[in-house]
Amino acid sequence: MYSLNDKKRIIDEWFNYLQIQISSEFQKIENNFSKKPAKFKTTEWKKENINQGGGISMLLSDGVVFEKVGVNKSCVNGKFGKNFQDKILGAKESNGKYWASGVSVVAHMRNPKIPALHFNTRFIVTSKEWFGGGIDATPSFKDLGESKIFHKKLKNVCTANKKSYKKFKNWCDNYFYLPNRNEPRGIGGIFFDYEMDNWLKNFKFVRDVGLTFIDLSKIIINRKIKKTWSKKDKITQLYKRGRYVEFNLLYDRGTKFGLNSGGNVQSILMSLPPTAKWK
Repeated sequence: MYSLNDKKRIIDEWFNYLQIQISSEFQKIENNFSKKPAKFKTTEWKKENINQGGGISMLLSDGVVFEKVGVNKSCVNGKFGKNFQDKILGAKESNGKYWASGVSVVAHMRNPKIPALHFNTRFIVTSKEWFGGGIDATPSFKDLGESKIFHKKLKNVCTANKKSYKKFKNWCDNYFYLPNRNEPRGIGGIFFDYEMDNWLKNFKFVRDVGLTFIDLSKIIINRKIKKTWSKKDKITQLYKRGRYVEFNLLYDRGTKFGLNSGGNVQSILMSLPPTAKWK
């Protein structure tokens, strides 16, 4: 029904649109709570070989709501090194050649009562082609009500698309886990990969996940933006951010994929919080 080139074009256009929608909605939230709101700064980057694509990084720093939020979109192609080919599905069979497009978002909030939010969706082509992505939250404080709202919305989007919420939830719990600390990074969410059985249905699911992230973000932020917090609360948040840094630098597959595909280092590391503590 669709050629591979058609799929790439359609998906890349969707990710362009999604980046604009997410950054626009986040900017509206920031504007609503500040007389002089921080603004997104946009940076375009290209791989060394300009024929192998690049991306657009949008970063808002030092805001009233968002202490740091990055909304990145990339579309790259090239060839994986031999040492990395066996880590990517179908890469050996494609002689390392790949094409990838996706959107990635990490939001670190100023108010420590609001959890950090992470989202990404992507489409990757080697000798195989598949979708992957997910949504998860990392709160600094337990909130069962918030967790119920969060997971109910994610279950609904999975059910509406005939996807296994239980499978994706368990995958997320197992993936976002710090073995060096023997603890989860946050409250989980959904994580999926290698979705390749039906391109059109999987693409619809990926679109719905992106729109669900926008909706969830607004619900969670508006629910807590006016909650008061103390210096002690902020310190608790900074220690939790330290765990976030550990996971992204030690275990995150997306970070490793970006570095091994010649991505922009600043964009890849935009997930790191502006400040953190360790103990």
